[in-house]
Amino acid sequence: MQYISTRDQKHKFSFEDILLKGLADDGGLFVPESIPELDENLITELLSKDYQNITFEIVKFFAGDTFEASKLSQMIEESYCNFRDRRVTPLKIIDDRISILELHHGPTLAFKDLAMQLLSRMIEHVLDRNKKRASIICATSGDTGGAAVSAFANKNNIDLYVLFPKNRISEVQRRFMTTNSASNVHVISIDGTFDDCQNIVKALFKDKKLSNSVQLTAVNSINWARIMIQVMYYFSAYSQLDDKSGKINFIVPTGNFGDIFAGYIAKKMGLSINQLVIATNKNNILEKCFKSGDYEISGVIPTISPSMDIQISSNFERLLFDLVGRKSKIVCEKMADLANHNRFKLDNEQLTQFRASFGAGSLDDSETLEIIKKVYLEYNEIIDPHTAVAMGIQFKNKYEQSVILSTAHPAKFPDTVDKAIGKYPQLPIANVNIYKQEERIISKNNKLNEIKEYIEHVLREKKQIVDFLTKKISEEVDEIEQEEYMEIITEYYDDDEILREIIEMEIHEIQKKNKMDD
Repeated sequence: MQYISTRDQKHKFSFEDILLKGLADDGGLFVPESIPELDENLITELLSKDYQNITFEIVKFFAGDTFEASKLSQMIEESYCNFRDRRVTPLKIIDDRISILELHHGPTLAFKDLAMQLLSRMIEHVLDRNKKRASIICATSGDTGGAAVSAFANKNNIDLYVLFPKNRISEVQRRFMTTNSASNVHVISIDGTFDDCQNIVKALFKDKKLSNSVQLTAVNSINWARIMIQVMYYFSAYSQLDDKSGKINFIVPTGNFGDIFAGYIAKKMGLSINQLVIATNKNNILEKCFKSGDYEISGVIPTISPSMDIQISSNFERLLFDLVGRKSKIVCEKMADLANHNRFKLDNEQLTQFRASFGAGSLDDSETLEIIKKVYLEYNEIIDPHTAVAMGIQFKNKYEQSVILSTAHPAKFPDTVDKAIGKYPQLPIANVNIYKQEERIISKNNKLNEIKEYIEHVLREKKQIVDFLTKKISEEVDEIEQEEYMEIITEYYDDDEILREIIEMEIHEIQKKNKMDD
């Protein structure tokens, strides 16, 4: 399968290309040249499999022969073997209309783990195969960062930079990022909003000198591989339903439009989905667009469901590409309008197409708290505020046969849940020490140059270490041993701490030698 940019269809890319690039050079997002349409028999076969095997089959559709079958199977098994539920994304039936698809059984208690655990292994494998290293940069509104840190910490040949908006995420969300001590992880607090963080990431990718010199890679949902992996849990939900014959509504808490766009892909592949319902908070730019056709940016409003505190929903560009008949020129025009005037407009035909597959609704904070309370009292279920928004829209609209995507564990938002029900949700046993662990945070202003300079500083420091060791080896080690020492440098290039220990030992030996000479 080949891929194209939403802003340029002339150039074709392989899955490996788009996996490492993340964002197209023209600023567009990668999409498949065509979406595979599965016949009824193949879908029936897929729905008989468990999560891991569904993942294996769907990845093959989109990744082709990028990975050997045995290696792909191994990566999938390693990605999900430590999830707290063997089903990976268990479906919980609430009543005769509503089921909840729990996507928070991974290491950082959020749906981002599902994609990030596998994505990290894919990227690491491709880099190792090509003897390359990469700098991964991502913006987070709360959950992506923690999932990325968990997935990429201590990976060979990878440096990870995570940007998050200062004081705009929960403490648990922050600690999942900042308590990891891996030397290749750099968590950066930005004095601004998520949109500010995301704009910095996109600007860094536009800096060709930087992005090419360090193999800059994105792991936000702007990376197609993230979307591809998120397609799986729509199939997984269906595989767990007793009755697979009817059309199901999926109600999806969303900010960046990635999770729900994955559902759109699943529907295009042939899965029997009725409506994909956009669930959002007061930052309801997507709901407004759905109702009026106007996509107009206003200021980001802080809420108790912070992962949806977003105005620039990047993945909406992928849907827009389809709505305008896959005409890149029109996408470029609308994105230019958005950049220059903070808005663009869908025409009547485009709006009709949008409404054919989607619904939309929003809740404010007080309504969200009421829903958390209602679900607890009526169903004895504790849910997080993002899941509550989706559940509230279900209650308002009374959709027949709906699956609610539960995107985060309630313990990630303990203060909000306590305010609603007078009870703090408990962290899983594996995460109970997170409040006791030391945090590592780098604070920066909302300025592109500051972030760029920091990345360049890290890379210079690593290069200096390697250059020092290489020089020492060439000067003081005989030819027979040089090759062995260089292999050590290559092997531990990614680990600052090990390198520094080696340097300290070298310096100690030099000092001892000098002292003896004296």
